[in-house]
Amino acid sequence: MMKINEEVSLETVVGKAASLLFSEYRFVTMTTVDCDEYFDIYYHFDKNYELYTLRLKVEKPGVVPSISKACFAALIIENEIQDLFGITFTGLVVDYEKHFLLAPDAPEKPFCHVPGVKITTVDSPAAKKDEVAK
Repeated sequence: MMKINEEVSLETVVGKAASLLFSEYRFVTMTTVDCDEYFDIYYHFDKNYELYTLRLKVEKPGVVPSISKACFAALIIENEIQDLFGITFTGLVVDYEKHFLLAPDAPEKPFCHVPGVKITTVDSPAAKKDEVAK
């Protein structure tokens, strides 16, 4: 289970990320989860092999300030998230405008949930074995 160390807001995320970097934390990556009505964005930092995670809840369609001015490496994952989830990061130091990974004719926001479509089970041999055991 992932431990959330701190909740941040649109107003505090850049300052908090910068303060962690100033405190010798290393930016690791970001994770995005489509929660239907909103997105959860997790910012992962590391210091002395201990992960420190910030969570930002963003209403859809999602406009978030970029942390790339404080942490240049973040521009890669922020551009990926723009492509895959359609979230807009404002102030990116290099902005591929949602064509970092995707070709011009690729589907838009391929990692977002399709409204009205829910996946309730995973069709795998392990899931079938569990179902038979019940």
